[in-house]
Amino acid sequence: MDFAHALGLNKAPETPEEEREKLQLYINLKLASSGQPTCVSEESARFFGISRDLLKSYREKNRLLSNYQCPVDLRIQNFLKQYLADLGLESIPMLPTQTLVLDRHGVARELSLPMGKDEFHSDIVSSYRVQQGVLHNPASDRRTTKGSFHVAEGGLPVAGDKKAVPKQAYAYMLEKALNPPRDLLTIPFTSGLPEPAHMFVSLLLRPTVCPEIPGIEPEKTMEVHFLAPGNLVSNLDFVESIFGNGGNPYLADFDAGLDVEHWTGTTGCVILAPHLVGTTKKEAGLPHWGKATSRQRKDGMCWKQADELYNDGQAFKLTARDENGVIVTMLADNYFGYCKKEVKTQISYSANLFGLAEEEHAGGALAFPRRNHGEEYGVDSRTYKPGYSFEDMASRYGEVMDVQPEGYGIDKKYQDIIYMKQKSRMDLNAQTVTWEHEGEKQTIRLQPGKTYIQPSGYKIEMKKHPGAPSWRLIGIDPEGTFCHKPSTVSGGGKSEISKSLNDAVIYRPLFVDDLQNDLDMVQAIFDRDYTDRFKPGFEHEDRDPTRKPLSPERSLGSVIKLLTPTSNYTDEFNDWLASISPRILALVFLIKRFYRIEWGDQWRKHLSVDEVDGAPAHELKLYDRNIIASYLRVGFDGDAKWRTFKLRQDYIATEKVQMEDDITASVVAGRIHCRLRSTLPGR
Repeated sequence: MDFAHALGLNKAPETPEEEREKLQLYINLKLASSGQPTCVSEESARFFGISRDLLKSYREKNRLLSNYQCPVDLRIQNFLKQYLADLGLESIPMLPTQTLVLDRHGVARELSLPMGKDEFHSDIVSSYRVQQGVLHNPASDRRTTKGSFHVAEGGLPVAGDKKAVPKQAYAYMLEKALNPPRDLLTIPFTSGLPEPAHMFVSLLLRPTVCPEIPGIEPEKTMEVHFLAPGNLVSNLDFVESIFGNGGNPYLADFDAGLDVEHWTGTTGCVILAPHLVGTTKKEAGLPHWGKATSRQRKDGMCWKQADELYNDGQAFKLTARDENGVIVTMLADNYFGYCKKEVKTQISYSANLFGLAEEEHAGGALAFPRRNHGEEYGVDSRTYKPGYSFEDMASRYGEVMDVQPEGYGIDKKYQDIIYMKQKSRMDLNAQTVTWEHEGEKQTIRLQPGKTYIQPSGYKIEMKKHPGAPSWRLIGIDPEGTFCHKPSTVSGGGKSEISKSLNDAVIYRPLFVDDLQNDLDMVQAIFDRDYTDRFKPGFEHEDRDPTRKPLSPERSLGSVIKLLTPTSNYTDEFNDWLASISPRILALVFLIKRFYRIEWGDQWRKHLSVDEVDGAPAHELKLYDRNIIASYLRVGFDGDAKWRTFKLRQDYIATEKVQMEDDITASVVAGRIHCRLRSTLPGR
């Protein structure tokens, strides 16, 4: 499948208005060819006048083929005939043959709003045109999964945590789902007409079930056909945005049955039917309590009073499936989440039948570590990478940047991206970036809103503290780590893995016990001799161990590394580090963070606490300004109080890019595959 086409990424650059005009013309042509009312503009009316005979021909052909089913629907219909054959029904419920086919990405979105309007409202959904596209708000957009999963009997075994539904009730619900109220069939695009169009809309999906094993197995997909009353076209806009558009099911190009190399052999169908809510148990054909089995009583598939509602009048989904590879589900709701989760369920069903592949509740993110460099960067930085030079970068990527005579570059497209020398120094207080070029010192102004990129790809930005009126230099690694959270139940943190930890960080004052006593302990740390801290053979890890913690030749990161236990330190030194209270270490790092060379040895006089009731308080101040520290909230204790932990002074959360959420398809590649791949030509 062409993903660019499926997700609408293959369109030529054009304005939203131009794209909208093309889609509206296309929609009106589809409506006219189906014999439905159209919403044509004055300009389009002339075109429709010219093409009147052609449209009449299409309508006549559609009339003659009114009972023709596309291949995917034929597979679904044959399954229903077989599945319901033992009920002795007068007729098997028939899938609609005349639907508005959403065969192009974006059509569903345009159909969700009235022609020439930016809003649509019904009793189940409200849609608004916004700058990014269209916002859909279902009337109720939160659901519980409790008691909502119903499975028809007669196919594969029904799990104990699902509700088993008699096949007779399934058949009744299916017939009712395929015959919705006329108002529910109203297509929002035409809702402004005196006589709007009333149709089902349909969407074909080809979600991935088994990823490609390069050189061994091609990607495998299943087919899923969505059928929805016209008023629910916004639901199909939602699923199309996630899984892509599978094309026109009436065309051979998009027939999974002809794509044997990429098809799992599994077919799915999802029918949106919110009007099923309110059906009584009796009319659904469920037995009376006295004639019900123990399972039916447990699952609520029986009634005592004739007016009892099916599933207590709550939303549900009802599925029928067997080992033949067809699954048909009715969603008695327009909740968007159910649409996505049903596709997920059907992918899992297909994967189980296919073998080796697996669909899992999973989440993942690409995490780029960030570093808080405080007010200086470039002194003893651990982010320096050997083997990179500005000259090499300029020769490789010179076409994307304007190289300046001073030895730096400015991105041609994004003026806020600055390409720097590998060995550059940034000073937040002086607001300068300095480096050497051809033996001369060069300087530019350090500015917020700009990203400074080294040849290694390491990025440095000037960022304001979220809880204090101060700024920091923040570095971002060029390469991220892919974090995958597999096989996770609902509520297990699939999406949370891609969220920033900053959401759990709070900013509060920094407290001291006895300020002068605490500063005495800090002074001892500053004055200590650190030349003897390494075990023999590891002295090279510090280029100059005589440097004091407050030396301008040590960065904040260097001090943190200095005071962090490691196996390369002597046991005596590690024991001394362990004896330092975390409260004192936090104070050391804070003083280093704000230290100025001009303070000299008089740094203590810049720190203070207020007096309360004639006694020293505990809230630390710098220059009469409250110091703000970062704390991480981690759950609650037994008394329902937050468990809060002080973070390192240089802590900064990673930057994340979400890579997956909720639905992940995977495949097991056995040893035979790996050995075979290694023997293939060119491998």
